[in-house]
Formats: sequence, C-alpha cells, structure tokens
Amino acid sequence: MPSLTEWKVPLANQPRASDYSFDLDRVLSSVVGLHSIIPADAFSAETLGTERAGNGVLIDDGLVLTIGYLITEAETVWLHLGDGRVVEGHALGFDAASGFGLVQALGHIDLEPLPLGSSAAAKLGDRVVVGGAGGRTRSVASHIAAKQEFAGYWEYLLDEAIFTYPAHPNWGGTGLISSRGELIGIGSLQLERERDGKAEHVNMIVPIDLLKPVLDDLRKFGRVNKPARPWLGMYSTEIDNKVVVIGISAKGPAARAELKSGDVILAVKGEKISSQTGFYRKLWALGPAGVDVPLTVHHDGVTFEVVLSSIDRTRLFKAPRLH
Repeated sequence: MPSLTEWKVPLANQPRASDYSFDLDRVLSSVVGLHSIIPADAFSAETLGTERAGNGVLIDDGLVLTIGYLITEAETVWLHLGDGRVVEGHALGFDAASGFGLVQALGHIDLEPLPLGSSAAAKLGDRVVVGGAGGRTRSVASHIAAKQEFAGYWEYLLDEAIFTYPAHPNWGGTGLISSRGELIGIGSLQLERERDGKAEHVNMIVPIDLLKPVLDDLRKFGRVNKPARPWLGMYSTEIDNKVVVIGISAKGPAARAELKSGDVILAVKGEKISSQTGFYRKLWALGPAGVDVPLTVHHDGVTFEVVLSSIDRTRLFKAPRLH
C-alpha cells in the first residue's frame, strides 16, 4: 500500500510551534499512523472495506485510542511511528455508543502518552490542533466551530459532538489537541456545512469525556460491561421532519422484517417521531438489545405496523484474534 505519509496539509493550515504554549512537536509525536486488515467475510467489510488506514493517539503505555470503524473486526493492525518504525497491534476494544476503539501495541513504543483533557471545558472559538500521524506537516491548526448534537444514519447519536474548522483531510482517528496540549477528542468524520452562502468542510470529533467512564471496561473486556443497545440494521436520515429509511443491512432485523429504502418511520411503540434523534432515543428507551421494537411505517400511500426483534450488532462481528 502507499506510505501513510506521502501527503502534506497545505502550509497555510499547518500549526506553527510559536502559536502554542506547549511543545507542539513532542505532543504530535504521540499521534501514530494506523493500518488494519479485515477478513473479506467480516460483517463490516462490505460497508467499510477490508483495508483501512487512519490515525491513533498514544494515551498510555502501548495503548492507542482511535476511532472504532478503523479496527472493527480487524485481524491485523499495524501502528506506524513518526520515525518510520512499524509496530504490530491488537484490536483491544470497541465502544459502539461513542465510536471509540482501542489498540494495544504488541511491541515497545518509546513515546510519551498524551494526557487526557476535558472536552466539556472546550469553548467555541478555542484554538486547537487536529493532529495526524507525521507531525506538523500532517496536522491542522484549527478552532472549535460548534458543539452540538449529532445523529448518524447508522443508528448513532452523540448528545454533544465537537466540530472543528478548517477540516483535516485524513480525519479518521486524528487527535483533537487543546491549547493545554491535552487530548480532548478523536476525529470521526468530515462533513459539509453552509456558511455565508458558501460550503465548507468541518471535522466531527468524538469528545474525550465519553471515554473516561468506559476506558477500564474497554481495557478489561473489549467492550462496555453493560447491556448493549437494541440495533435494527436500518440506515435512515431526516428529511422534512420525517425519518426516512435510506438503506437496510442485509443481516439485520429490518431486513428480516422486509423493510425497504423509502419507508418512512412514523412512530415507535405508538409514539410519533419527527427527527432522527427522537427516533434513536425512543428506540433505545425500550430496553436492551433483544427487545421487540414496534414501528409504525408508511410506504407508497400505505401505513402499517411491524414489530422488529432487535439484536446486539456486535454479535455479528468477528472477534479479534491475538497473534
């Protein structure tokens, strides 16, 4: 595969050491490249691919925090250090609720871990660095453009995500670094927003405060030690205050119930919904994975009731193998 470091952020967007009170180069050295290989028959292979590359941040002795989609069902993980060394890693844990993933290095990484800061303390307009593997030339001098709710089409919801501008072009697993030189989030997506009549790209960052309550569980068990949320295998979006199905996972409950793209979800257990966030909250309030989910659905002029038997999505995943 091509080197993970054959590109550079435009010079105007690169952070300058003189703009920060901390040692920028030392802090950025804690951000590593990540490359994972996923079996072709893995559940996530069709949507996320069998080869994934991005970034991760060293947060403890050999422990690397990244975004979970980079390592979901990975059979092999490689960590690329700034000096050219490559260390094999093990996909240690994944939290579906936040989206965080953990990798344990299987070899020695003689770098200083990045301390965890407070994402709650971050304010709009704060100067931050979105750190990528490879130092200043692969990192972005950015600022916090928004802190707000975010709903993803894949049955995902953050009460308050962090959005940064300008956007990092290789955003997956990047480290959001505060003005104190602390890690306050992990890069997940690049999105487009409208501002002053022009489209601009921002990064969606998962706040680090969501990691703190689940970190010990992820270390010990590879997942959060509580019942999983119910999952329907339904991709949806919000259009004109309606929740519209835009895709169905082949192995999920929605497929077994023969729901289709274009269906409009009107209600959950008789309670009307008009937003994606409302849909998810009512769905998850029914109980843990395995609970029956009664939906009111509209399609081609016909409204009907259907009951889906929810599941724990992670049970479809291949378990990581420790080499």
